[in-house]
Amino acid sequence: MATNLALQLAKPLRRKPRDIAQALVDALEAPAGLVQKVEIAGPGFINFFLAEAAVASVVRAILTKGEAFGSADTGGGRLVNVEFVSANPTGPLHVGHGRQAAIGDAIAALLARTGWQVTREYYYNDAGTQIQNLALSVQARVRDAAIPEGGYHGEYIRDVATRYLAVHPDDPTAADLDAVRRFAVQALREEQDRDLKGLGVKFDVYFLETSLYEQGNVARTVERLGAAGHTYERDGALWLRTTDFGDDKDRVMRKSAAKGGDYTYFVPDVAYHVTKWERGFARAINVQGADHHSTVTRVRVGLQALEMGISEGYPEYVLHQMVTVMKGGEEMKISKRAGSYVTLRDLVDEVGADAVRYFFLMRRSDSQFVFDVDLAKKQSEENPVYYVQYAHTRMAGIFRNADVDPAAVTADFGDPAALTADLEQDILKLLADYPAIVARAAETLEPHRVIAFLEDLARAVNAWYHHHRVLGEDPEVERARLMLARAVQLVLANGLTLLGISAPERM
Repeated sequence: MATNLALQLAKPLRRKPRDIAQALVDALEAPAGLVQKVEIAGPGFINFFLAEAAVASVVRAILTKGEAFGSADTGGGRLVNVEFVSANPTGPLHVGHGRQAAIGDAIAALLARTGWQVTREYYYNDAGTQIQNLALSVQARVRDAAIPEGGYHGEYIRDVATRYLAVHPDDPTAADLDAVRRFAVQALREEQDRDLKGLGVKFDVYFLETSLYEQGNVARTVERLGAAGHTYERDGALWLRTTDFGDDKDRVMRKSAAKGGDYTYFVPDVAYHVTKWERGFARAINVQGADHHSTVTRVRVGLQALEMGISEGYPEYVLHQMVTVMKGGEEMKISKRAGSYVTLRDLVDEVGADAVRYFFLMRRSDSQFVFDVDLAKKQSEENPVYYVQYAHTRMAGIFRNADVDPAAVTADFGDPAALTADLEQDILKLLADYPAIVARAAETLEPHRVIAFLEDLARAVNAWYHHHRVLGEDPEVERARLMLARAVQLVLANGLTLLGISAPERM
């Protein structure tokens, strides 16, 4: 461990950093058994080398806490709403939705692990022009007519039309467009739910956009904005004076009668977030595609204009870039079922849920991502998810070979101070970092930090596995190394399951 304190004090004390560093070192009384030595390096850094026994103490901490190792109470039981996916129920989920599902679910898990009371929420845009176009597309398929402009062409539309006729034989021409719309939305919602379940993603709340109109939330929000004095009419339209809150121009809330007289999309979005606030979520996080960037300012400004005491940064946004899928050196662009894009189901069927989740979490959410299908299917150390999972199976294999129940390897099984090899010290330091990695990933809403840690740990563990024997050594060393293997097994499983990825014992 190191500190740059001497460098920071040089200017106010008007002394050389190394002189200050020496004075600090001379005045220190390092706790016995904790610090091995203290050195001054470079221009005045003070380096502390921990005693081997102190480093090894993390093993007992892990074996004592088990699955709870890495947990914290930062959130203090406070409520947080994490909304993600929220795809329009107009077709199968695409790979971009899959990336969002993996990121959102991992963020929710990280927050839960650090003491927040998390609600996972899915917002269904089951109203508006797109839903009307969905109904018209299904109607056209029933009638074997041309799909209208702005409609949907995928093979799934024909499937929905066939199923509609089976359930509604009394409407052979799909003349009841409201019934068609309700049926299509429900059918596609069920399909999306199945795709998400295949990825291991579940939600606590499904919120329908139509309920905002049916229960008067949109009307009340518009009234509140008017009462706060931030709306005006011009050219037959209702405007929100968003420039009062730093926006570059005012925004239309309700179109003129000549343009249909309906609300623009951000008005129900504002009303929806009011419901989050009123449901007790003083913190709300939205995981959305980067194409929703313009939504951020409009929703936040709308909430500020209500003058309800909602904080300026509400809600928080995690925006992710889209995904390019490569297979055989070429980009995959279409699905037989969807017709115009690669579906999440295609990808899960191709490489499995573990690889899909892992790959989607490997990079920062705001980075472009190329999903290499061929790499994800490889059963070799080139494949990062295989590499990490295989490190876990190796630890499990040690216990099978030793004929020892891993659960029997507890904190008093042996003395981890016998773990003195350099590779063992490297592993111990990594294990000790895990709680801080989880805390930081939760704080920054960046699950990829956990992936990077798991890969670092797997590399260190695989090197140790190849260079040191566990069984057949001096009994004291053997027991200490079994304790290390168990600690590694627990932390690898902890990190993988935190991200919704399995930790197999055999591969």
